[in-house]
Amino acid sequence: MQIDQLKRRDFITLLAGAAAAWPIAARGQQAAMPVIGLLSVASLDPYAFEMAAFRDGLQEAGYIDGQNVKIEYRWADGRYDLLPSLAAELVGRRVTVLAAIGGTRVGRAAMSATATIPIVFVSGADPIKVGLVPSLNRPGGNATGVHMLTGALDPKKLGLLRELAPQATLVGVLMNPNVEDFQFRVADVQEAARTVGLQIHVLRATSDREIDAAFAALSGIRAEALVVSSNAFFNTRREQIVALAGRHAIPAIYDGREYAAAGGLVSYGTSRAQGYRQAGIYTARILKGAKPADLPVFQVTKFEFVINMKTAKAQGVKISDNLLSLADEVIE
Repeated sequence: MQIDQLKRRDFITLLAGAAAAWPIAARGQQAAMPVIGLLSVASLDPYAFEMAAFRDGLQEAGYIDGQNVKIEYRWADGRYDLLPSLAAELVGRRVTVLAAIGGTRVGRAAMSATATIPIVFVSGADPIKVGLVPSLNRPGGNATGVHMLTGALDPKKLGLLRELAPQATLVGVLMNPNVEDFQFRVADVQEAARTVGLQIHVLRATSDREIDAAFAALSGIRAEALVVSSNAFFNTRREQIVALAGRHAIPAIYDGREYAAAGGLVSYGTSRAQGYRQAGIYTARILKGAKPADLPVFQVTKFEFVINMKTAKAQGVKISDNLLSLADEVIE
């Protein structure tokens, strides 16, 4: 009799323990870690700074990669043709949010892959002109993001270059024709060139070999200065481009601070830290329940003009007092 009572008591204890564990297991299933799918045409190493800023934005809202959120990365390494399949992979993974960074075509690939998963894009081109959203204030649909404004900065770069190399009459402009606002950029820089009395020669490059060929062409046409247009692929080839400009001893102005830090002469562009941090903030807000349609497209407001004096001395370029006074940072 005592044995039966003991068995019954053990069984009841086991049953009670299991019952107590059921709600915990259920709660564990409900609180599955959200997954952010991050799609980019670029590569990881050249975008380490931008990714740190993106994670800072997430962390501001309490999300830390590997602790309460997971980021799955898909890098195209400059190959735009891979974007549709990489986007489809992330959609198949049923990610909670798609972060599409590195240009308009990345955003388009994400939007073509899903009409339901929320998307946060980072685009240098005007999102309305290239069809990412119908309105900045009311983006509608499943996508919103950050406008870096970089697509419109080439004319400003040309003006700065005019003061940097006042003797120049013919200037090369290195562009990637794969960007969706390519024709807009060409028209804008041609108009700016006429305004400041310069001739320009547009050089197209979509690969390492074409970048090398573009610099060879600069020598052939005897261009006296160079504007490097903003592009995610160019960012992944930053070291190559800066090294070629140094080898050809051609004064060049680049897109972001990272070019000047890598040895480029001068850079002018919007703050990538601000833009990518905001992308992280928007991603976090969507994780917490916000809808992309209710989040206005954020336009970066911080601009950075950086001069590398070491490179200027090496190339024999005199930096005017006016340019020095305009610089946000001077690298000695």
